[in-house]
Order: sequence, then structure tokens, then C-alpha cells
Amino acid sequence: MLSDQLAKYFKYLALEKKYSRHTLSAYQRDLAPFVKYLEQEHAKQPSAQKNDPLFLRVYLHQRTQGKVSNRSLSRFLSALSGFQKFLSNLPKAKAYLFKIPKMKFDSKIPEFIPANEIDKLFEHTQPVKENEKFKYWRDFVIVSLLYATGIRREELANIKLSDIDVNVKTISVTGKGNKVRVVPIGDTAYDDMAEYLNYRESFQQEKSSKSNYLFLNKFGQPLSVRSIDRLVKKFASLFGMDFTPHTLRHSFATHLLENGADLLLIKEILGHSSLTTTQKYTHITAETMKKAYKQAHPRSGAKK
Repeated sequence: MLSDQLAKYFKYLALEKKYSRHTLSAYQRDLAPFVKYLEQEHAKQPSAQKNDPLFLRVYLHQRTQGKVSNRSLSRFLSALSGFQKFLSNLPKAKAYLFKIPKMKFDSKIPEFIPANEIDKLFEHTQPVKENEKFKYWRDFVIVSLLYATGIRREELANIKLSDIDVNVKTISVTGKGNKVRVVPIGDTAYDDMAEYLNYRESFQQEKSSKSNYLFLNKFGQPLSVRSIDRLVKKFASLFGMDFTPHTLRHSFATHLLENGADLLLIKEILGHSSLTTTQKYTHITAETMKKAYKQAHPRSGAKK
């Protein structure tokens, strides 16, 4: 019964709430194992209450023993809370409603690339053979756009040529909840992208590809999110660095804030639904200032 209701819930999230495939996959990973666990326990103990709190406590304990972080468990409980709200509107499903506990977890400050190191990524110091220029410029522009716009890797993978406004130099991207927003590119990043498009056009003709997606793989088909992760890692290694697409997003927001950009503006560009999410970057700059203060000020108390 509960598996059927979970399937209906996912359908509701997809059709009514317009959740993205990425978000739906995350909910699936969080909720499906719990529902399976519950149904197995109910089969073993048919006389027990369906919402006996012991079921949830044992499940959380098992996950903790499996070295699942408190942050992941907190995300699971959040997903479970949403599912329970859905169940609460179904008369026969109310017996499955649990009291959701609250979990605390340490808020980890997102990693970012210091501003004095980011420039070396865009200096074109790597020698490039003629037959490798498409791949070089593709990977270069992937990193360039992720840093210049702060968009998510899923948003980058889904950019089509028709999403680019060449007149005002912006890109329309589809974020979480299928919300569309417009992000500025910037003159330098736009010029890099224009250079890439020249090589892309020749490559597309060579592969007889008709894809309208901005970034293509070696077969002329759209790049997957996993491929973008791999290519960004590979590009970083050329400079002796290690970062992800999300690191570039954090770097974008942090550097904007450090240079005086308004927090609300950053929120809109990043596509955050809540200002609270954006405010974590104020903690990053505070940590950066404290570190610089300890290193430079004679009365900071730091050991020389």
C-alpha cells in the first residue's frame, strides 16, 4: 500500500510541483529504502501499529551505523516530512504518519577558490594541437561559464543555443523546480564562448550532428552531468588544482560578495529560493577576513 502511495507522490511532485529529475532522484534515494524497510517490518509484525515510532528510530540507527552523516539523515527526514504531508490528505494513509524528530548537523563552510588563484585558469597557457581545439575550448568554456555565471552543473548541461541572447549577453537557464531565470554572462566569458562556438560549428558539421545543446560530447550529442564533473576535474588537474562545478559556483558567489555585490542580487543570480541559503557566503567572507587578520595584524594573537 505504502509503495503505491509513494509512486503517486513522485507523480505529484513531477506533474504538480514541477520538480526536476535531479530532485526527484534525490527523493527516490531517500524515501524508497525507508518505505521498503517499513513494508518488510509490517509483514514481520502485522499486529504492530503502522506508525510505531520504534520503526523510525531503528531505521535511523541502522543508517547511523552505516556511517550516514547527520546532514544526509536530516535531508531524509525533510523528504519524509513532505511525503507525510501528502499522506495526511489520504484517509487510509494516516496510520502511517510519524512524528518527525529534528536533527542537528555541523554547517560546513563551502569550499571556494581564492580570488588570487582563479585568474590562472583563464590565461590560455596550455599548448593546444589543431585537432584538439574543439575539446580544449569546450572544456575551457565549461569552466569559464560555471565561474562567470554561478549556474549549477545540471543547468549548464541543459543550455541550448536558443537560450543565449547575443544582444544583451545573457543565458536563460532552468533551475530547481523548473524555474527559469536569466543570468548575465560578462564580456570576457562571452568572448570565450563565441570562440568556442566557431570550433563547435566545425565539429558539428564533421559529426553530422543536429543537436541544439551548447556543449557536445565526442559523438556530437549533449554532454551529461557526469561528463561535466569529469571534464571540470580534468581541467583543474592541468593547473595542479582540484575543484568541482559546485566549487566554481561557490567561488562565483564568494567573490561577488567580497567585491561588494548585494546579497539579494546574488540570491537571484544563483536561483536560491531563500535568502538564508545565500547568507552562508557571508560566513565564508567572515572566515577569510579573520584568517587575513590573524596573519597580518601584530595584535591578533597568532604565533609568529
